[in-house]
Amino acid sequence: MLKPNIETFIGCDAQYKDANIVLYGAPFDSTTSYRPGARFGPAAMRHESYAIETYSPYLDIDLTDYCIFDSGDMELSFGKSEDALADIEQRCDVILNDGKLPVLLGGEHLVTLGAVRSVYKKYPNVSILHFDAHADLRDDYLNCRLSHACVMRRCHELVGDGRIHQFCIRSGDREEFKFASEHTNMHRFGLEGFGDTVKRLYDDKTPVYLTVDLDCLDPSCFAGTGTAEAGGISVTELLNAIYAIGGLNIVGADLVELAPVLDLSGNSTTTACKILRELLLALEKETGIKKENVI
Repeated sequence: MLKPNIETFIGCDAQYKDANIVLYGAPFDSTTSYRPGARFGPAAMRHESYAIETYSPYLDIDLTDYCIFDSGDMELSFGKSEDALADIEQRCDVILNDGKLPVLLGGEHLVTLGAVRSVYKKYPNVSILHFDAHADLRDDYLNCRLSHACVMRRCHELVGDGRIHQFCIRSGDREEFKFASEHTNMHRFGLEGFGDTVKRLYDDKTPVYLTVDLDCLDPSCFAGTGTAEAGGISVTELLNAIYAIGGLNIVGADLVELAPVLDLSGNSTTTACKILRELLLALEKETGIKKENVI
């Protein structure tokens, strides 16, 4: 019998009731401050995922071993950021309340705020692991307090001091770096101190939300992002960091700021697909239910 032609990320076609991880897309880039196009990121990752394998030779496991559900892209208001964030929060609420792990695909980085609002309601002691080229700690950007340049500042207003751990940061205004020195744990330029941070979060059994802005990568290996910043980490370094957090109490995650139209070679999109595959498998390796065990 023919089935509906519904495009999912490769290997993520389980039934919702069986899934441990649920993907949901937020195609939103209305506050992008430089080059738009991140709204096309989630759909591009699904479509181009068929250029990679479901099997990870790094972890020796396969997406088809596990039950992952891709719920597709949300329909979001492009003119009202607060409405879009409320819709993202509501979708994340449903996933969390059903006992599943939400993984958000962006979109610009502001979409993270909707997910963090949801996670914070269930886990008020949540900490945030933040990979990014930019501090995202402005109180406002061009008089707008809901901007991708302000997303970590808005998250800080929820979680408080010492609960945002930032890595690879190499851009921001002076006030952002001053704010970080007083309120967040910022690690400039790369991953120095990452192992110690992971150990502390593991030892404390802290609920962790992971947010990966793909412009943490050097644009020489990832050009398809709206606000590229030279000097980032390599894909291998990011993958090794993802493997290191697999044992943490991850309660939500996202992968944001792929702008596929800005890299016509397609390399950035397929790179994002590989990073997403490895992230999903790193999370499933610790907590996932294998399909063979689903009744």
